[in-house]
Amino acid sequence: MRKQIIAGNWKMHTTIDEAIILASEIMEKIKPDTEQQILFFPPFPYLPEIAKLTTTKSGFDTGAQNCSSEHSGAYTGEVAAFMIRSTGAGWVIIGHSERRQLMNETHDVLKKKTEQALSENLRVVFCCGESLAQRNENLQNRMIANQLYDSIFHLSPDMMKNIVIAYEPVWAIGTGQTASPQQAQDMHQFIRNEIAKQFNEYLASEIPIIYGGSVKSSNASSLFSQPDIDGALVGGASLFVDEFVSIIHAR
Repeated sequence: MRKQIIAGNWKMHTTIDEAIILASEIMEKIKPDTEQQILFFPPFPYLPEIAKLTTTKSGFDTGAQNCSSEHSGAYTGEVAAFMIRSTGAGWVIIGHSERRQLMNETHDVLKKKTEQALSENLRVVFCCGESLAQRNENLQNRMIANQLYDSIFHLSPDMMKNIVIAYEPVWAIGTGQTASPQQAQDMHQFIRNEIAKQFNEYLASEIPIIYGGSVKSSNASSLFSQPDIDGALVGGASLFVDEFVSIIHAR
């Protein structure tokens, strides 16, 4: 049975002290649930401290917001997957739309990043999504399929078991807009069907597919009620204790 995954992507926010308080207060308000996994994705400098916190309570883990496509070397400012693993973090986000857009990350770069992460036993939240223009032209399925096939669908079934797919319509990130529950469900179902086509039905039924795009307490329940939506990758709302806790409690 797929676990529900609620992930907080803190992006470039908080000081180290604020990050520790944020994680601590959220953890205090949540009872362990074997059917749920809560993830914190703080800025790179805070990974060791937040990872240390999440090891103290079952159901919580820590991840990085990105990793390098290279194993090591003269890449000033980059952070390798093995470095992330050495902090105690167990996850990494790859392919977030902000990095695709702002850092011009290509499908091939994301393929290499995914391979690096998996080689260090990091679990991957792989993001995919379409722009408003692409949706208006009814190209969303083609765009999502291209992102999946070009970056992760070459992996073995065993490797795919360490992937969580996050569908994030670009037009709904940080805009206050949200895909309707039916729009989100349709895309999640499409993704699951593509996994079944490339691999098998069993793997498709086991891989969590989560939604990212202005998720908040007011819309979380309606999204989570859909059969193929297994949680959320939460941005701004994850920076507020009570709001994020409300999202976690939405079932």
